[in-house]
Amino acid sequence: MAKVAFIGLGVMGFPMAGHLKIKGGHDVTVYNRTAEKAAAWAEKFSGKSAPTPAGAAEGADFVFVCVGNDEDLRSVTSDDSGALHGMKPGSVLIDNTTASAEVARELYAAAKQKGVDFIDAPVSGGQAGAENGVLTVMCGGDEAVYERARPVIEAYARMVGLMGPAGSGQLTKMVNQICIAGLVQGLAEGLHFGKRAGLDIEKVVEVISKGAAGSWQMENRHKTMNAGKYDFGFAVDWMRKDLGIVLAEARRNGAKLPVTAIVDQFYGDVQAMGGNRWDTSSLLARLEK
Repeated sequence: MAKVAFIGLGVMGFPMAGHLKIKGGHDVTVYNRTAEKAAAWAEKFSGKSAPTPAGAAEGADFVFVCVGNDEDLRSVTSDDSGALHGMKPGSVLIDNTTASAEVARELYAAAKQKGVDFIDAPVSGGQAGAENGVLTVMCGGDEAVYERARPVIEAYARMVGLMGPAGSGQLTKMVNQICIAGLVQGLAEGLHFGKRAGLDIEKVVEVISKGAAGSWQMENRHKTMNAGKYDFGFAVDWMRKDLGIVLAEARRNGAKLPVTAIVDQFYGDVQAMGGNRWDTSSLLARLEK
């Protein structure tokens, strides 16, 4: 059992922290900007809450963070009441936020100055993956630190891997989002075409899902897409945030991402339709408007 802090109790962080307490058997203290949510977590999981990130991190062996973006991350780690000011030497800061590789490297350096270790560890698998404890975790950092952290991370993960030095986890998450963006657009266009052609979508998917066109998205989202229901997973607003990070990194490293760039614009169209909180499969709604 380790002493653990978890900062950020959104739709992902709330169940992830719960798995660390129940499945991992760790002593968990949480912090959330909305104190009522931290209190609700503490009551549900028989854990503890703290009034500041530094307070949650005090004495912890591992401090997890899962917040919205780079600035949120800097706020809860580096501000006067941030986690780094409460962490003891030799402890590990593990960031599950989907953020930039730049901020990951920045936090790695800031942590080292305080005698603390850092792993960037963005996750994939959505709300359902967090709730079921089967997330994929892509890590960047020092190998020895990763090996210390991995058994703790496994409380909420199905797959954990070290991708390289600090920032590599975030870069791998960018690859993940690039692949998803193009795949969902292709699925949306295929379903749209099939419906316009008068085909029975269920029969079509039953056949093509067993071949080269098959994917997780097809298996898990085609029914809800066909029914015009888009409240089953990762929100468009968050996908656009992630794709913004991807496209900014591509401008830095010279990668050519024409499909990703245009799908990002398509998600902008979905937002203009009022679909900010629809899930990412709502690209079909744009085609059918």
